[in-house]
Amino acid sequence: MYKDFEEQEPLDDIQESPDEEQDGQLYEHFRLVADAGQVPVRIDKFLTERMQHQSRNRIQKAAEAGFIHVNERPVKSNYKVRPGDVVTLMLNRPRYDDTIEPEDIPLDVVYEDDHLMVINKPAGMVVHPGCGNYHGTLVNAVAWHLRNMPSYDPNDPEVGLVHRIDKDTSGLLVVAKTPEAKSRLGVQFFNKTTHRSYNALVWGNFVEDEGTIEGNIGRDVRDRLRMDVFPKDSGIGKPAVTHYRVMERYGYTTLVDCILETGRTHQIRAHMRHIGHPLFSDERYGGCEILRGERTASYKAYIRNCFALCPRQALHARTLGFVHPATGKQMDFTSPLPEDMQQLIEKWRARLQNQ
Repeated sequence: MYKDFEEQEPLDDIQESPDEEQDGQLYEHFRLVADAGQVPVRIDKFLTERMQHQSRNRIQKAAEAGFIHVNERPVKSNYKVRPGDVVTLMLNRPRYDDTIEPEDIPLDVVYEDDHLMVINKPAGMVVHPGCGNYHGTLVNAVAWHLRNMPSYDPNDPEVGLVHRIDKDTSGLLVVAKTPEAKSRLGVQFFNKTTHRSYNALVWGNFVEDEGTIEGNIGRDVRDRLRMDVFPKDSGIGKPAVTHYRVMERYGYTTLVDCILETGRTHQIRAHMRHIGHPLFSDERYGGCEILRGERTASYKAYIRNCFALCPRQALHARTLGFVHPATGKQMDFTSPLPEDMQQLIEKWRARLQNQ
């Protein structure tokens, strides 16, 4: 099984072959055994599909430098992977130590007891250490907050984050303090019995007041850092369902409430883009351009000011509901819109009133 793409180290700093290193030692960063039914395919294509954070060009560069090995021997990019091949990425530097250390970072704790914590995450905070973000994450802050709880080990996968939200999305998350709590909460997320709703400002107006978006979420073949939507029967990606309801209309933008039936990576961002309503100020999904409105200089200046007010996707995890893993009591939490989104919405409201 390969590592999650957020945890893979970048290959863009490869400059020399391992033979040019002083000690010649290589360190394993990635390992994958090809399935018994693997169809012969070029190794650069094979790895590009499995190391989503890396481009094909970077993988080819790694192969040229002698860092891509098959069955303990370096291979070139055109090597054809076959069933049972052991593919490894061997770099001339040790793997980054991804041990989670406590860091004194303020947390907005909405609720806490002996079993769990509900946290209101600010936009801009990464939830878990990964490529390029090894410090200052939510789990580092949680480790500090629970540093005096002997039974809580931040490096134990049986405790900690039950689900995630994107770095530039704000809002509610639940953290399990015990293995029992994480297991029982995880079952609720898997069975879709939790309640999660998000407020999003999106480009464009809707004809209808509510609707449902269905379509598999999978990696975008043109941009490995972006997700795309595929037909339900395509066999690509994972099934995803988003229900939405119009809350306010501002002419060229709309405030919507989105309820997740599933929890896929970038689900709301990808689904809204798919139906022609990218999230406002969402750079990765095309929301940082003027997609609706006027061609006047004053309108362009207005939009630039809006982007400056909220320089991230206008998405907030507003509500979170679940059954308490120990007491069986229904727990429901609501987080008010953060200041940047609130100011952005007020600006659109004022523009509508002044027309």
